Amino acid sequence: MLAKVSSCAVIGLDGELVEVEVDISSGLPAFTIVGLPDTAVQEAKERVRSAIRNCGLTFPQKRITVNLAPADIRKEGPAYDLPIAIGILGASEQVTADVSSGLFLGELSLDGQVRHTHGILPMAALAREQGIGRVFVPEADGREAALIDGVEIIPVASLGQLAAHLQGLAAIAPFDREAAAPLTTEVLWEGVDFCHIKGQEHVKRALEVAAAGGHNVVMSGPPGAGKTLLARALPSILPSMANEEALEVTKVYSVSGLLPSDRPLITQRPFRAPHHTISHAGLVGGGRQPRPGEISLSHRGVLFLDELPEFGHSVLEAIRQPLEDRVVTISRAQGNVTFPANFMMVGAMNPCP
Repeated sequence: MLAKVSSCAVIGLDGELVEVEVDISSGLPAFTIVGLPDTAVQEAKERVRSAIRNCGLTFPQKRITVNLAPADIRKEGPAYDLPIAIGILGASEQVTADVSSGLFLGELSLDGQVRHTHGILPMAALAREQGIGRVFVPEADGREAALIDGVEIIPVASLGQLAAHLQGLAAIAPFDREAAAPLTTEVLWEGVDFCHIKGQEHVKRALEVAAAGGHNVVMSGPPGAGKTLLARALPSILPSMANEEALEVTKVYSVSGLLPSDRPLITQRPFRAPHHTISHAGLVGGGRQPRPGEISLSHRGVLFLDELPEFGHSVLEAIRQPLEDRVVTISRAQGNVTFPANFMMVGAMNPCP
């Protein structure tokens, strides 16, 4: 029997709808996943098998074929565990509910618990764009997914709980946005505060002008003059982020796996200070499957380059175009990916080596 379940892939910062097709047929027991899966997706076979058994359900001893469509998009990460498991339960007729109106996301542990997954925010945003009204996410990610309005978020703790929900035995309550603790935008600055710095009136005035106009700054002075301290205090005088800006930054951190579990919405402007030994891909972004670099992680915030002359020439030249265009486009054989890069660059250097 054939079952189809909707899931999602993340390409750059945008979601792409993935249809998980599961077919169970007679023959020697086998479990095959096709559709350009990476190693993490291939290993889902063992996680799904153990999760289904440990939840008191039956794993069919037949020939199972899982297709992740469209087949020309590279699938990576463990977010396909939950849709594959639901597809197997549907194809084996252990779950008979209609799942066509839902989007399923989540990694499974061996005991059937649903674990945190990276990139939930752009996936939930895709569901709204595609008109999908219900998204099943890990319980730990319910608050992050609820940042997207217009979509019903179902927080799932375990595979067994979700199977009971789909069968109508024990319904899972949707995430209540009103009952959740409010995500206040007025957060006290946790780093160095500008008011703690004594003296250096000329530099402080220059940084105030730069902060007001969004200008880039280079500070030159002897070691110990306070260049690094002043740079770290700069975000404390930047204006608070608007909701749209906060969502942009949160999406970058969600895809990168850097979103704090206790703070689903980033409300403070980022401050990134990479070491001068950073690679080109680490600063600008890249990799076989492109990931945001430091200039995208500092989007809407401050990128601090300490010991500016120590950075490689090619690395510094790579920042020129993002500084002008406020975005960075990474080209690979699979296609082009564009990341936001609207940041303030602050450099610090000594007068001589």
